[in-house]
Amino acid sequence: MTDTNTATVQAPDMQDLETLKTAYDNIREQIGKVIVGQEEVIEQLLVSIFARGHCMLEGVPGLAKTLLVSTLAKSLSLDFARVQFTPDLMPSDITGTEIIEENKTTGHREFKFVHGPVFTNVLLADEINRTPPKTQAALLEGMQERQVSAGGKRYPLPDPFFVLATQNPIEQEGTYPLPEAQLDRFFMKIFVNYPTPEEEKAIYKMMTGAPVQEPQPVLGGDEVLRLQQTVRRVPINDLLLDYVMRLIRATRYAQAEAPDFIKRWLLWGAGPRGGQALIMAAKTRAALQGRPEVSVEDLHAMAVPVLRHRLVVNYNAEAEGENADSVVKRLIEAIPVGADAGATNAAVQRTLASS
Repeated sequence: MTDTNTATVQAPDMQDLETLKTAYDNIREQIGKVIVGQEEVIEQLLVSIFARGHCMLEGVPGLAKTLLVSTLAKSLSLDFARVQFTPDLMPSDITGTEIIEENKTTGHREFKFVHGPVFTNVLLADEINRTPPKTQAALLEGMQERQVSAGGKRYPLPDPFFVLATQNPIEQEGTYPLPEAQLDRFFMKIFVNYPTPEEEKAIYKMMTGAPVQEPQPVLGGDEVLRLQQTVRRVPINDLLLDYVMRLIRATRYAQAEAPDFIKRWLLWGAGPRGGQALIMAAKTRAALQGRPEVSVEDLHAMAVPVLRHRLVVNYNAEAEGENADSVVKRLIEAIPVGADAGATNAAVQRTLASS
């Protein structure tokens, strides 16, 4: 089977993939100097970075979400800024504001735009759901267009640029849940869970003993941009593209192909942006592991963090103990990989291997 993508896009060579895999391993090693465990979280976060996507991290307080993001920024040698979102935060506190300044040469007063903290490489939007929608929306243009508009002018943001937002799932008082339109701008939503007993003991030893080692820079901004282009050139077979399309379309309860449990449990499904994100996440995961082509396993591994925030469950689902994660997992079981309903993942992998 021939991948039509290779006709127009040159696939990365093995040296490019080896460079990316080496960088990936080195970054994980540097993060491991400060962060204990959370292997899956780190993998998903790095997939999001190299896929050029923004990320939402959700977890209870004290799980080192902020420390993880700042450590990642140091290991990538990128500028880092942290904004603590509060109910009184204004949009200009994020994007910047215009001030009147006197020109010492001419004596005339003129407006000058003072850049806000969004003008950085990695922006940590801490507890993003604690600020009103108007301020939350101030990030939308930057996340989507990678620019800020002020006073009739456009100011481009640095490249690379990532918004890594956190929110606390247990405190609902005084919070403003993000609307679906803004959630959809996040490439992934990552759940940060409690550590295992062994990991927790190691955390106690590390954080209460000798000073923690500082992570060393592995990549600069230009190198990150170059490796992001490498990821985009990873081919994906048409068979898997069809599978992604059927998976995404099956999340929409009004579609004829939607399974019965989707019609019973979902208020809203994923749009085309969700399919694009799933494909890019799978490409990135394959590239970070040094593989030259996307596999079914890559799609399945990335499906939950990519789609969980793009599905809206209803009261029926909550009453039956279901959530977005369980719905995605059931979809993976219900939707066959091949066009033939009898096709199996193993059969598809054999087809891809022989192409």
